[in-house]
This record gives sequence, C-alpha cells and structure tokens, in this order.
Amino acid sequence: MAERSSALDRFYSVIPAGGVGSRLWPLSRADAPKFLHDLTGSGQTLLRATWERLAPISGPQRVMVVTGRAHRAAVESQVPELTDPNVVLESEPKDSTAAIGLAAAILRRREPDVIIGSFAADHVIHEPAKFRAAVEQAVLAADAGYIATIGITPDEPAVGFGYIDCGEALSIEGAPDALRVESFVEKPDLETARRYVSEGHHLWNAGMFIARADRLLEEIGATQPELLAGLEELAEAWDDHARRGPAVDRIWPKLTKIAIDYSVAEPAAAAGRLAVIPGRFGWDDVGDFASIAKLHSGGRPANLAILGEHARVLSDSASGIVISTTDRIISLIGVQDIVVVDTPDALLVTTSEHAQRVKSVVDALKLSGRDGVL
Repeated sequence: MAERSSALDRFYSVIPAGGVGSRLWPLSRADAPKFLHDLTGSGQTLLRATWERLAPISGPQRVMVVTGRAHRAAVESQVPELTDPNVVLESEPKDSTAAIGLAAAILRRREPDVIIGSFAADHVIHEPAKFRAAVEQAVLAADAGYIATIGITPDEPAVGFGYIDCGEALSIEGAPDALRVESFVEKPDLETARRYVSEGHHLWNAGMFIARADRLLEEIGATQPELLAGLEELAEAWDDHARRGPAVDRIWPKLTKIAIDYSVAEPAAAAGRLAVIPGRFGWDDVGDFASIAKLHSGGRPANLAILGEHARVLSDSASGIVISTTDRIISLIGVQDIVVVDTPDALLVTTSEHAQRVKSVVDALKLSGRDGVL
C-alpha cells in the first residue's frame, strides 16, 4: 500500500490539447478546435470534462496542458484553475511526441522521479471510477519501469483505430490486470479488424500513455535522438521566462513531427517494455460525426440527434444528426443516417457511412487555397 501511495503521489497528468479535428469540419476549426466544443450535450467542453476527470486523480495542481499559442486564452477560460507553470504553449503543431516529450522533460527537471500520464483533451469517457482504477494500475506499471497504456475492448471492427495485441500477464504488485503488449497495429483494413475482434486479444489504442518521465525520454532518445536533444534544450530554458520565448522560436520549428505511437509505443512493444491495462469503462474518441450521432442516439439508429443551442429542425422519418450554429430552419424528410452541419459560412451534408471522408474535404480546401473556412 505504501508503494502504491508513493507512486500515485508522484503522478502528474498531462493533457495534450492540439489538433483541429478535421473530420469534424466545419464545426471544428483552427480557431475553435474539437476540444473546445460541447459534443456530449453535458454543458461542458471536452477539455473541461477531461480536466474534471484527471484533477481528482493527480490533484488539480498537478495537471499540465500542452496547447497552441493561439488557444491559450480559450484554454485558460475553460480551466481557470490552471497555473502559469502548468501551461505549455507550442508555436506550431508538431504531433504527440514533441508535445508529450516536452512536458516530460520539463516535469523531470522539476521532479526527477515524476510519473506522467498523457490523456487527450477531446475524448469522452464514462464511468470515471473505473477510469481512475485503470490509471492507478497503469501508474504502478510505469513505476515498475514499463511504458504503460490503457486499451479499450472493441465492440465493433472499427478501422479508424489502432489495435494493441495483448500477451501474457505481468506480475506487477497492485496492477493485477497488466498485460505485456506484443505489438501495436495502426488502423488495419476491415477484414483484419474483424479478425482482431473475433480473436479476443486485441484492444483499441486510446492514445493514453503513462510512464516515468525518465523512461519516456529514454525511449524517445532511442529512436529520435535529435528530437530528444531539442526537447531537453527547451526544458532547460523553460522555467526562465526571459529565455523561454527565444528558445521556443529557435528550436521548436526544427523538431521532428512524429506521433508517439511510432517513436515510443511500437519500439517499446517490440522490446517487451510496453504494458497495457484493459480499460473497463465507456470510451469514445468522437472522431467523426457518425460517432457523435451514435453517442446521442442511445443505441437507437432510427433517432435523429440535434445539437445546437438555437437549432431549428423539422424532421419527418429522418435519422442521423444535425448540428447547427445558425438560426436557419433545416427540414429533413425521409432521409436516413444523414449528417448535416450548418455554420454561418459553410454547410456539410453527408451520411454516417461516409463521415470519415470529411477529412478529404478539408484537404481539398487546403489545396485550393480556401483556408478562410478552416
């Protein structure tokens, strides 16, 4: 019990609040990304809900948010409890290794034996008590020297997620559910995903990583030594306000852009250094409009979900989802699984089946130079 308390006392939550959520365009934009929206109807943004889920675990003074400079005011408005040392600003997006690695490097300088846990700002998690239990086991696995993650039992052969191949049980005191990870598989095709679900020993990768900061940085350095050197140099200057800005402007743009799945999780799994705790709680990454519709339908596909404080929708024999930020009247007659997103300057109409393809629209707008609606 003393060991358990000691590890948890050294735990620090890190919330990477980045990314635009391009599959949720035109609702999610560069200046109003996914994590700043209430997509559950709870009255809370996804970021605020993430904070309230993590603060009781690590303590409110031990939660760090990594976000873009442009989003600082919005983040601090959503989480007024954040103190200046716990806000880390990126000058431009550099993917998850740089964001999480910088947090780890800063926190290790402040607390050499700190254990950090990284949890996305834009996921929906039900049953917070079960989530906390999984995090506590992951912290103990991390304290034992593993890079730990929390996997989600798949309820369908989704192709939009990575999969974790689980191996033998690990004998870690206080973490009875910990399993060795055999491999990480990124977004398989449908046939492979169906096989994974039927075999029963694969979990969805939910992008949660828990590790001692020194171990995490060691793993980054093994595959990305130049990236680690840049992160360490930034961390050395970080708590000196006069040096921080110039260091970020000089170093950050040169950092390698790579996801932590590739720089840390995959090589750690190959070396037998990655542990997974199966999460027994409801989880959704609300990655596209189909998942939002599912979240609001209560499992009844015939339902029509309507989001928007002033949404005005007339429906006759229609199902799917309507999200409106205008006062325009939207009429739907005899359409099934439809997705309608109505904003003042852009309208999206698709179906749940094709919701993942919204990103291609965003890519096309970028190529055509119409960045004003992104």
